[in-house]
Amino acid sequence: MFLLEILATAILPVVGIAAIGFTLGWSKDTEPDALNTITVYVLAPALVVHSLTTSSLAGSTIVDVVLAVALFTIAMIALAESIARSTGHSEPLLGAFVLATVFPNTGNYGIPLVDFAFGATGRSTAVLVTALQGVMLYTVGIYIAARGGEESPLADMRRVFGVPLVYAVGAALAARWLGVVPAADTALMQTLELLGNASIPVMLLILGIQLSNVDGDGDVRPIGTASAMRLLVAPLLAIAAVLAVGIGNTTVAQVVVVLLATPTGVTTIILVGAFSQDVEGLSADEFISATVFLTTVASIVTVTALIGVLQSGILS
Repeated sequence: MFLLEILATAILPVVGIAAIGFTLGWSKDTEPDALNTITVYVLAPALVVHSLTTSSLAGSTIVDVVLAVALFTIAMIALAESIARSTGHSEPLLGAFVLATVFPNTGNYGIPLVDFAFGATGRSTAVLVTALQGVMLYTVGIYIAARGGEESPLADMRRVFGVPLVYAVGAALAARWLGVVPAADTALMQTLELLGNASIPVMLLILGIQLSNVDGDGDVRPIGTASAMRLLVAPLLAIAAVLAVGIGNTTVAQVVVVLLATPTGVTTIILVGAFSQDVEGLSADEFISATVFLTTVASIVTVTALIGVLQSGILS
């Protein structure tokens, strides 16, 4: 009954709204580009600013979250690289394998999920983790995706400076530090809250539309290995990272673990498509798309079980 309650209250709302987006994308051939632009440049930054400026997260907790995410990412990259090389993968499939296992969907899957499951603390923590993931994805992620190509990936890392979430986090933390956060009942804060709340269902609709465009063909062996690492190994490393850092706030620690255990991020499809090279056999595009789809579907089971384990007190 406990897991069924988690499924009903935290997972099914996420799956239900994403399913609407999937149906829309499949039946109407809908493109998510316009919604993506609105979310990236308006809704998500508003969510970040409002959540972080009104959050009860202490400065030390924010630092702990940053350290835990960084430790997890380093460990996952090292593990994914070693497994991919030991199984004979070469570029560009090697880079796609690493991306699929290292970078979770903390944005349009993770933020709504922990908002439903953990409330305001979950949302505040999620926007911080998503911003961190965005920085790493558009620096380390681009480098990994472009390895082995003719062009240097270093020049494309400047894309991180075009990610509004980075500036939104900086502005929010600066406002808190300077003590200039407007009152909650002011027009500015109410507008930010309205826009931020709108981002939750829109992110899920985008996720569904993007999944409707995924081609799931390809060799299942590397896809299965990457999916198992993302959904089964990543939670264990996330728990280890949280315990190693020693995040004092139990709810925040649980949220970080859940976020880092979400399915493969949809943005990895974009990076592989933009920077990876074409090869014969299973292409990096096919591999990453199939992994995104498989992990998203399978996460209904794995994330539900993980939330149940965490709420039983394993991190207390």
